[in-house]
Amino acid sequence: MSRYSAAEIEPKWQKAWGDAQVFKATRSDDKPKYYVLEMFPYPSGRIHIGHVRNYTMGDVIARYKIATGHNVLHPMGFDAFGMPAENAAMASGGHPKTWTYDNIDTMVNQMKPLGFGLDWSRMFATCDPEYYGQQQALFIDFLEKGLVYRKNAVVNWDPVDMTVLANEQVIDGKGWRSGADVERRELTQWFFKISDFSEELLDALDSLDNWPAKVKLMQANWIGKSRGLQFSFSLIDGPHGHDRIEVYTTRPDTLMGASFIGISPDHPIARQMERDNPEIAEFCAKCRKGGTTEEALEKAEKLGFDTGLRVRHPFDTAWELPVYIANFILMDYGTGAIFGCPAHDQRDLDFANKYDLPVISTFVPLSGDHTLPEDGGEAYVPPKSEKVRWTKAFNWNEEATGDEAINAAIDFCENNGVGQGVTKFRLRDWGLSRQRYWGCPIPVVHCDACGVVPEKKENLPVTLPDDVSFDVPGNPLDRHPTWRDCACPTCGKPAKRETDTMDTFVDSSWYFARFTAPRAETPTDTAEAEYWMNVDQYIGGIEHAILHLLYSRFFARAMHICGHLPAKSKEPFDALFTQGMVTHAIYQTRDANGRPVYHYPEAVELRDGKGFLKDGTEVEIIPSAKMSKSKNNVVDPVQIIEQYGADTARWFVLSDSPPERDVEWTAAGAEAAAKHLARVHRIAAEIAASDAAPNDADTDLLREMHKTIHDVTGGVDSFGFNAAIAKLYAFTNTLAKSTAGAEARKQAARTLAQLMAPMTPHLSEELWQMLDGAGLVAQAPWPKADPAMLIDDTVTLPIQINGKRRAEISVPKDMDKAEVEKAALAQDAVIRALDGAQPKKVIVVPGRIVNVVV
Repeated sequence: MSRYSAAEIEPKWQKAWGDAQVFKATRSDDKPKYYVLEMFPYPSGRIHIGHVRNYTMGDVIARYKIATGHNVLHPMGFDAFGMPAENAAMASGGHPKTWTYDNIDTMVNQMKPLGFGLDWSRMFATCDPEYYGQQQALFIDFLEKGLVYRKNAVVNWDPVDMTVLANEQVIDGKGWRSGADVERRELTQWFFKISDFSEELLDALDSLDNWPAKVKLMQANWIGKSRGLQFSFSLIDGPHGHDRIEVYTTRPDTLMGASFIGISPDHPIARQMERDNPEIAEFCAKCRKGGTTEEALEKAEKLGFDTGLRVRHPFDTAWELPVYIANFILMDYGTGAIFGCPAHDQRDLDFANKYDLPVISTFVPLSGDHTLPEDGGEAYVPPKSEKVRWTKAFNWNEEATGDEAINAAIDFCENNGVGQGVTKFRLRDWGLSRQRYWGCPIPVVHCDACGVVPEKKENLPVTLPDDVSFDVPGNPLDRHPTWRDCACPTCGKPAKRETDTMDTFVDSSWYFARFTAPRAETPTDTAEAEYWMNVDQYIGGIEHAILHLLYSRFFARAMHICGHLPAKSKEPFDALFTQGMVTHAIYQTRDANGRPVYHYPEAVELRDGKGFLKDGTEVEIIPSAKMSKSKNNVVDPVQIIEQYGADTARWFVLSDSPPERDVEWTAAGAEAAAKHLARVHRIAAEIAASDAAPNDADTDLLREMHKTIHDVTGGVDSFGFNAAIAKLYAFTNTLAKSTAGAEARKQAARTLAQLMAPMTPHLSEELWQMLDGAGLVAQAPWPKADPAMLIDDTVTLPIQINGKRRAEISVPKDMDKAEVEKAALAQDAVIRALDGAQPKKVIVVPGRIVNVVV
């Protein structure tokens, strides 16, 4: 009998799939289409088990859909631009292009042995000129439709990497790569007009029935719709040209508790005053060294500068409020100015306490059990739905909720000519300019005669020059005259190219559409996009729940406006699944200075719950942490494949935990998975050699087979892969113990191979061939459960004797109670317990249990 050898069978079946072009996607009107896509990886150098879990989930769905008669598109590519490649080039003296493509080759060579059912013919990297040339064409189309524009803006500036950072790239006020303190700087930037779609993007979330609720909530909060009051405070002796300060507030109900006015260091009034006042100029410069993210502003010390200016309160002209320049106010949020109500905002309270400003409560709790800020307590900020007692009100009831008070305040102010109720969104336009080399060049030219001119489409792609150096900080495109200097596409006069490149979020915001026709000479082929879009199932990490998905939703709308996607694709992803992470213990020792030194799992031997290096040094074990290259707690799938085989890795990452939760990779778990698969192979080989005659056990086995088909199908359909695998474990045990005839066992074993095929495709092909299956199991129709076989004619009842389970009995479901009692009393265990006596009581609960009291 042959042994299960993954090293022998896995390459054999991968070749067979390739020869049969099982996973090559082509349009067909004979089958319903299905597009499954995992978020594509960044070519960091090597994949780890976390990648394996993500792509295995998508592969299970793809293979299952092929088996259920669908025409499946399941592509793979690489999100390949970005700072890591430039940093690697600076560190090694190499080139980002070489580093990136070498890493792609490595990762493809890691992925192919895992047997993923991918259409590799569609593979591309976003740094391919063929891809980013079409991205440049999209940019020009967006520019023509007014969806992209250029303006001055305050940005996050990394002084070490010398580039603009998006808000999410600023961590604790520092650049995510360099660790340098981020500064605010005003630059001329390109922007996508995503804010024009705020209402549509928000409302459409309700139509995404197959998205996780938490993701939709995160997006809704990021878009941030709010109704508030826009109004002005009159300035007293303001600087030249300024007689008022305009404010937008979502809490006009607290206007009677106003204590000060705060303006951004980049507010026009602050800008004007800093030109004539060195102290103000120094303060504003200090403020601009801080980050622009909400997190950075929240954590930073609240600083203010009293300008000496005063404004009049709109409801009492004798009530004057001081005007401060404050470091926690951004110019691009609202109007760049706020009124502070310290009693009901903790940030404002901290500021007021620091600068000895009044604190005035406008409402108090009904219960009176809260220490008000005037008495040394924290700011009182109850939910807007909670009723409070209003102490300083306009014209609403003394007791009202915050929502009622806000609406009443807006009505009052509008009726008294003090402003206008308006709806605003938190979502800001998307700044896409980045001052770096390794990105998609923005296809515009700056001409002294014509201004900013888009490149002609026939001149695309505007490719990156290869002859650049990273020996000095900054963008090498700025100092590359033969690339930067060019002719104006409009007038032909000398001009200069835009040296900013696009934010890498742009690259990943439309790749799903490009996969439908990756070699098309336009961004999409409309016929292919009409056929393949939308993505039926999108899979990726929760960390991309906001920006990537939001930007993709915007891009799909913009591409529709420009004629590149059908109307149905304005929402590009019909279903979304966010998977958990794969975790692993961290193994560390300490160096002479007490700093941690991290060790790879393969360098550590585990004995009796402790870990040791090869020289006997004991390591400290930190359990179940997110896999991280910086902590060396990653597991290389190549090593797992060499030791156990790809199917073992696939089976383990699917079986140990619900897919939306984290799973911990352990050597013991992998070994157990490998032993189980070897057992399945052994059982199938025994069945293939059997010639047992049909018998009464056949029906029971086939009934369990149909139940397993039903349960596994439901598990795969609902992303319950671990539940499906639990059913497969149980059915394997049933099959191993069955005394059914050879044909019934062979039929059941073939079905087991089919049901396991999405998870363990190589082993399943081997079993299928061994058991005389026709063709490839990858192309075999998915088995269907016979409804008649799902109905049990019998029921198994446990028998308790004096409260302890001692036996069980199988009886017809509709058997009379008296007959059940008679059958129970005839069981050996009951006879021994009675020892010739009569039972004191027999209780039969139909369909549940038999209790015998001796």
